[in-house]
Parts: sequence; structure tokens; C-alpha cells
Amino acid sequence: MQYDVFVVGGGPSGATAAEDLARAGKRVAMLDREGRIKPCGGAIPPRAIKDFAIPEDQIVAKIETARMISPTGRHVDIHIENGFVGMVDREHFDEFLRGRAAKAGAERLTGTYLRIERDAAGTHVVWRDKASGLEQRSATKLIIGADGARSVVGRDEVPGGDKIPYVIAYHEIIKAPKAMAAANADYNPKRCDVIYDGRISPDFYGWVFPHGDQASVGMGTGKDGVNLKRATADLRAASGLSGCETIRREGAPIPLKPLDRWDNGRDVVLAGDAAGVVAPSSGEGIYYAMLGGRVAATAAQAVLASGRVKDLRLARKLFMKDNGTVFKVLRSMQDAYYKSDERRERFVSLCHDVDVQKLTFEAYMNKKLVAARPLAHLKIGFKNVAHLLRLVSPSWT
Repeated sequence: MQYDVFVVGGGPSGATAAEDLARAGKRVAMLDREGRIKPCGGAIPPRAIKDFAIPEDQIVAKIETARMISPTGRHVDIHIENGFVGMVDREHFDEFLRGRAAKAGAERLTGTYLRIERDAAGTHVVWRDKASGLEQRSATKLIIGADGARSVVGRDEVPGGDKIPYVIAYHEIIKAPKAMAAANADYNPKRCDVIYDGRISPDFYGWVFPHGDQASVGMGTGKDGVNLKRATADLRAASGLSGCETIRREGAPIPLKPLDRWDNGRDVVLAGDAAGVVAPSSGEGIYYAMLGGRVAATAAQAVLASGRVKDLRLARKLFMKDNGTVFKVLRSMQDAYYKSDERRERFVSLCHDVDVQKLTFEAYMNKKLVAARPLAHLKIGFKNVAHLLRLVSPSWT
């Protein structure tokens, strides 16, 4: 049997691509290693819930407030107006997406990707079956590489696919404390805490994200020599969460820049973390991963219909058309404010501004930059320049 598309990876990106292709009537295989759970805060905005039909039973918590905490302990609470940010547990969410893809008609395969071989008979994906341990060889017309930040498909097939910049993320899933308990009186199951503190992360941030009966506590960094477990232990201690039961620990690379090229000009296109589509500054990945899977599926369908391999470029083109500017803005913000504790202090000060809060969360919730408030943009620009040039104190709001 020859597949139309062979999807390597069954996370949100690969599962979305497989489902879209199966619903379009394509013969599609989805290969996943099974059992791996990616470290992830689990946040999905309303746009993701709507665009990808995420059912209510997958939402383990509804966040109403985001708290930004500075190196000196100052904080600002940003209330989410007219909605909420949904939280999912990746242990169950990813499996739900894989199951949905299978129900749509995708063939689920469990094993490890090894390589791609090409001969007179066509293109084949070689993989090792988990149950038997034997190598398998599957014929396919196209391949979608959705196998994560250190994508083997990308490394082997796409120019520059082995040079993606990333941070290492580590988190611990803990049993959530009872709200207002003595040791953790400040814990709020409807609030996400984002900690900008060089003692936790010298170049990114730490987080405490509620997941209903559980919570994700973790941090990320791109610097060598940082003890991720120690930093997370310190964050738990500072948050009054040291005594909570630890359920599991996970770590993985998180890419922070989209690749310049997503396809090999022949039969492979990348999606999700493999293509680098995690938002700079925020580290948000689930929505962009699923969107990356969708545009990869769209590109694959275009190639199958037209026979033109250049249509593989549609994946990156469609994604960057809607999200390229957002990624550039977020990259600039990270470069400007994540350098030192002084800059992080100034960043949290900016977040006290109501217009900053509204514009930021409108963009986050709807995945579009807001351009309808010129005076607000002017004021924010002035404050931004004042902080970056040190014309005001770090605590000036």
C-alpha cells in the first residue's frame, strides 16, 4: 500500500495534519513513538479552541487572570476580559488528538522514525515498529515531519533543519494545593503566574500554571550550565509549593524561531516544533503547532492535486502571512527585555499599563496584532523608549 502522506510525529501538529488529510480523503499514516509527554504549560487561547474544535472535556482549567512577577517581587495581575485561557493536560490532550485523527481515517503506527529511502519504486519511510522491534518500510508520496524541535526529518532532509535555535524547558507536574492553604495561600487555580527573575531563568521565565487537580511548575533557558531542576525547586519553594506531591518530571527543547525553509523541494515539509513555530517571548506553542500542521496538510493537498512540488512552500507562506509580524514583535520584545533583571523589572512595569494589557491579550486571544488604537500605541511606544533608554526608573509604570 502506498500512502499519499506519511506523518512523522503524533503531537498536536502531526495529529492535526493527519486528521485534516484524512478528512480530505487522503491515505495517511501517522507514526508516533507513544508514551512521551512534552513539557508544556498547556495554555490554549479561545482562537485555538474555536479553530480546532477543542471540546469542553479537554479543558482542565479556565484561567481568568495572568500574574506577571518581577525580580523584586512586584507583580501585576492582568484580568482576562470577556473570556478565558483554556488549559489542557498534554498527557491526555495529545492522545485525544491522535484518536480523533484515527477516527477521521488516519492509520496509527507506533514506533520510531529511522530514515527516508528513495529508489526507482518511489519514496519510502523506514521506521522501527515498537511491538515487534522490526524495521518497516512504508511507501508514500509525501512526508510531513512533525517530530519536534530536534527533528530528525528536518536534520536529514531540509536545508538548515539542523540549526534551529531553542531553549530547554523543564517542568514538574504536581498535585495542586488546596486554594488558600497555609503554605500556599497565594495559589489561585484560575490564575497563571509568569515569573521574570534571573534566579529562576537568566534569559526566559518561570511559570506556575494550574491544570485543575494538577499544576505545571517549570522554567526554560537557552544558557548552558543552568540547573533546571534546582531552579524549579527554588520556584516551587518561592511559590509555597515544595510540599506538593510531584506526579512527573519532563524536559525538552523548545524552538524559538521559525526556520527559513520548511520543505526540501521534493517530497518533505516540516510542521510544528520541527519548523520552529513556537512564539518567541511567550513560548506559546500548542496553537501554532496545530496551525503548522494544518498549513502543512494544505500544502500537501496542493501538491497531490497539482503535481507541483513547489506547492510545498505554501506551508511556510500561509503561516508567515498571518503570523510573521507577531513573531517579529515578540522576538524583539524578548531580545530587549529578557537580558537582565533590570530589563525584566522594566518589562513588568510596562505590563502595569492598561493599554499594554488590553493590546497584548487581545493579540494573544485572537492571534492578530491590534492596530485600531493609535493613541494607545503612541503612549506605549513612548514608555517603551523611556525604559530602554533608562530615562525612567525600572519601577516606573
